[in-house]
Amino acid sequence: MTPLNLAPPKPIAPDTSSHPTTATTSGTSSGVFNCFLSTFVTIFLAELGDKTQVATLLMSAQSHEPWVVFAGAASALVATSLVGVLIGRWLTKLLTPRTLELATGVILAVVATLLFIDVAGM
Repeated sequence: MTPLNLAPPKPIAPDTSSHPTTATTSGTSSGVFNCFLSTFVTIFLAELGDKTQVATLLMSAQSHEPWVVFAGAASALVATSLVGVLIGRWLTKLLTPRTLELATGVILAVVATLLFIDVAGM
């Protein structure tokens, strides 16, 4: 079994074919801010009203310790985000950005189809 390598990856030239602004904004303060902002907005909107937020709401109401629940929920979100970042970093060493985008699209389409079939009762 190979140990998990947490060392920073060797830098590679950015793939500008699907993201033409990558070369001009990568590493600049505006590029970093744009990356942060787009990540924040995407995750924030995706998490609104999902099962994690409902569970957090219920735990806060039951425990009467909202700040402790907030700290636990925030820590859990940070931990799961770290797992996603590490897996994403690992996958970028194995696959091209285009392949990752296609695989993600296929996976999301399959999940959407399965959900539709489930809701439709087929």
